[in-house]
Amino acid sequence: MDIYTFYGLLTVLMLILFLGIVAWAYSSKRKPGFDEAAQLPLEENRDNSNHNRREDKDHE
Repeated sequence: MDIYTFYGLLTVLMLILFLGIVAWAYSSKRKPGFDEAAQLPLEENRDNSNHNRREDKDHE
């Protein structure tokens, strides 16, 4: 096996890996988990703003 055959096989392997990751990411089974993860930064900001408002009221 020469180096070019190795590179060709490696390219095919990487393409299959890439397509597998794309299929996994766009799978309908994964959508609820990804949607929940997408909301985490917004929930954290909402929690922090409510916490800061409570602290401001305590100091008055």
